[in-house]
Amino acid sequence: MAEANHGKWTYCVDLAREEGRRRTRRRGGFATRAEAAREMKAVLDGELRGVYEDRRTTVASYLREWLAAAKERLAPNTYAGYADCVERDLIPAFGHHRLPDLRPKHIDCWVAAQQDAGRGRVTIYRVVSTLRNALNAAVRSWRLRYNPAKHSVPPKPRAAERTCWTPDEAAAFLRHNAEHYADRLTDLFEVMLGTGMRRGEVLALHWSDVHLMDRKLYVRWTLAAVNNNESLFREPKTEASRAWISLSPRVMAALHRQAALQVAAHPDGRLEGLVFAKPDGLPLRPQWVLDQLRKRTAELGLPKIGLHDLRHTAASIMIAMGIPIAVVSKTLRHTTLAITINLYGHLLKDSADEAVKALAAALDRADAERGASESPLPLAA
Repeated sequence: MAEANHGKWTYCVDLAREEGRRRTRRRGGFATRAEAAREMKAVLDGELRGVYEDRRTTVASYLREWLAAAKERLAPNTYAGYADCVERDLIPAFGHHRLPDLRPKHIDCWVAAQQDAGRGRVTIYRVVSTLRNALNAAVRSWRLRYNPAKHSVPPKPRAAERTCWTPDEAAAFLRHNAEHYADRLTDLFEVMLGTGMRRGEVLALHWSDVHLMDRKLYVRWTLAAVNNNESLFREPKTEASRAWISLSPRVMAALHRQAALQVAAHPDGRLEGLVFAKPDGLPLRPQWVLDQLRKRTAELGLPKIGLHDLRHTAASIMIAMGIPIAVVSKTLRHTTLAITINLYGHLLKDSADEAVKALAAALDRADAERGASESPLPLAA
């Protein structure tokens, strides 16, 4: 029917009853009768198939709606990454399309154009993966029949192999810090290399979770830096990460130094707040800590590494010292042993060599023992 005095068209349709109550859908504002009829047909077809594709929803409006709904359940950094992909790439590229009209060819053409322009493979992968995740939600909520991005995501680029220091390099770095700086970062780097803690876990460590008498600390928080600007404390992502960590004598000494400095600086001589912080007690900026790591690394001419590589260095040293992989996994607080093996399996070559040699030796010994105990068989006549 036409709307009086507005020149617009409206449709009204009865839908299947729900809990005994009649349902009526009425929508207006269509420019032509044909447009209203098409939308009404789509509603009836959606009622039959269980999927309702609203042709007035654009990709842009849907993506912003999806972001708003997902914000509460996403980690701050994850949300910031999704929002960046949506506003910087997805909406400019596909936002003008009606949501039901988006096709795989649109996405494939965009991917090809980005690759031809020399865009990074990791960036392209992240953008299209974000679109796929968003459209998966539309399929689950019966707003799309299929996900046009399902098969358009390029292969995930293989992660570059992490750079790890040798024990000599790690020791030289710590010694350089102690001799030329002797500041809070000297102790922070000692704790990171001596425990394998993650960057965010060290920067969020509170004195209330450090138990010096028991030579342990508890990981309760992690620091998330959103766009390296806003710092937020949150719980670790996995249950395995929230765990006790044993402290070596070196790490204990570093924490005792920090404790003494902070007690002396506190007007009431109390030990509270963050273990590693600015003079005003606020968290250290991760980027500043990384800049200092690179500056001090360059002074020694050591291989350039990132903060997370200190954790990898700790793991590689433990493996090189013959610590069983299950113990390394537990120390690093990985959710499963498979994660540890996938990350550090290439470091286990020597262990694998020793394992097969031990297996062969056991079989040879069993053969030798059996041969010695058995009498020779009689020769045939």
